[in-house]
Amino acid sequence: MRFLAGFWRLLVGIKDALVLALLLLFFFALHAALTWSPSRPVGTGALVLDLNGSIVEQPAERGPFESFTAGGANVTREVALRDVVRSLDAARTDGDIKAVVLDLDRFLGGGQVALETVGEALDKVKRAGKPVYAYATGYTDDGYLLAAHASEVWMSPMGGVAFAGPGGSRMYYKGLLEKLGVTAHVYRVGAFKSAVEPYIRADQSPEARAANEALATALWQGWQHDVASARPKAQLAQAVANPAGAGSLSQAALGYGLVDRLGEREAFSARVAKVAGADNRSGTFRTVKLDDWVAAHPIKYKGGNVGVVTVAGTIQDGNAGPGAAGGETIARAIRKGLARGDLKALVVRIDSPGGSALASERIRSALLEAKAKGLPVIVSMGSVAASGGYWVATAGDRIFAEPTTITGSIGVFGVLPTFEGTLAKAGITTDGVKTTPYSGQPDLFGGTSPEFDKLAQTGVEDIYGRFVGLVSAARHLPPARVDEIGQGRVWDGGSARQLGLVDAFGGLNDAVAEAGRRARIDKPEIAWLEKEPGWWERWAGGWGRPDEDGSEPGADMLTMLAAKQQALAWDAIEDARMLASGASIQARCLECGAALPPRAQGMSLGRWLIGLFAR
Repeated sequence: MRFLAGFWRLLVGIKDALVLALLLLFFFALHAALTWSPSRPVGTGALVLDLNGSIVEQPAERGPFESFTAGGANVTREVALRDVVRSLDAARTDGDIKAVVLDLDRFLGGGQVALETVGEALDKVKRAGKPVYAYATGYTDDGYLLAAHASEVWMSPMGGVAFAGPGGSRMYYKGLLEKLGVTAHVYRVGAFKSAVEPYIRADQSPEARAANEALATALWQGWQHDVASARPKAQLAQAVANPAGAGSLSQAALGYGLVDRLGEREAFSARVAKVAGADNRSGTFRTVKLDDWVAAHPIKYKGGNVGVVTVAGTIQDGNAGPGAAGGETIARAIRKGLARGDLKALVVRIDSPGGSALASERIRSALLEAKAKGLPVIVSMGSVAASGGYWVATAGDRIFAEPTTITGSIGVFGVLPTFEGTLAKAGITTDGVKTTPYSGQPDLFGGTSPEFDKLAQTGVEDIYGRFVGLVSAARHLPPARVDEIGQGRVWDGGSARQLGLVDAFGGLNDAVAEAGRRARIDKPEIAWLEKEPGWWERWAGGWGRPDEDGSEPGADMLTMLAAKQQALAWDAIEDARMLASGASIQARCLECGAALPPRAQGMSLGRWLIGLFAR
């Protein structure tokens, strides 16, 4: 009885603690609702792009407590590419904006096309006569791709610059699966469909190595060309070959022409203050923060004549929030836009490695409904538009991409793990009766039958044949030719254009202009076809920003290199989970993951509480 009484007191204590926590959260939310304003004061000074996190096509939806973390983990901040570009375009003619500041101390990167797009916007700011200043403790590939477009590049005397270039290792699980007794049943079409190789090999195949080397070389050449064009005096070859030079990393960066000044933040702030004005309250320069500018200049979700639908992240069956391409969610957004009756054209912005073949087809079908109503459909590819992303693109009347876009990967696969070997190690066996060779299949505990394996492979081949047929009809290529350039191989945008998979080079603005021309619209106006964030989500997005004085601690070069690789490792683990539990048949490019920015990671307080109640 004494034990039961103690256990009861424990339960009552847990209940009281949870009630108290919920009450605190309630009053906290009530205070936020009463004090929050949809617009923040903007003011005058330097537009500060405090890129603490990564630039993505569409940020993941953030809950009200996403910026509070449990267990000390960090939640990666995501900045929308369109917000960065919009703010820079406005800065050119806004008299209140005196300069632009790139704070890259904790920048984790972005897709190469996204970074090149920001670089073009920075160049326009400079051509308008306004200076651009960049600061970081240390620079790596992605951060420097932006910094190269600055008028002045500053770095801490304790910092350094190191360029790693595209490439790196990925994990292969064959040995682990064998030790665990797990059998990975793989059904695929395409000699280059290397997404499933980690489950059946201990290293990459010759075909995968050839394709990956060609892609990495194209991306590296594109990066070098962009940096060299933006900063001709930079001695890139010497910096890559010998980052330390003859002395320290910082002095080497200065000598190679990679940076203009070495100095601490205080000296950098004083330099910017000469142009943007001093802020006596904070002791730095007068700032216009990106989040404040975005809050004061929200994008349009209605009233435009060109609808833009975003397919960002892995394409999934069913519904999904922003940053993840739920097939039903996107198809419904397209149909709702069409039902309004004010749209004259559609632009599909794709930044996705693909995913579920079924969900990809759901999105494509919705786009075909728009075409049936006479609306032109133009595709704009971001950093990645591969596999299922290209499946969606086949609905377009014209496809725009950039030379460094990753696309193609026309192939299909399925992965099904079974655990008969694992159970056998524990002395567990299975048995039963069957009425047909397919009874109880796929049997996760007893293994699949040869008849089922043949059926699954036939299903994958059927979908691949459909994929080839869609591309053949859309690109006016013979099926045999599509099969030849398909096979799951990934192509850079330049090669894809030569092969006929892409029509022209250009970004989102070019696609919108083309849509307007085809729809005979004099002044195309964008309406974003997606869920409009509520006041709670917009308010929550303001948390987790750097301090007002911009004094958030920076990270050195080695820390930044490690941070990105750690984030990519989490992405790899998530990829493995999705392969094991996601759609059975996928049109997905796993090797494209390294070219995408790290997505939001970490355990937030909100997710922790949800997980606590879900157990």
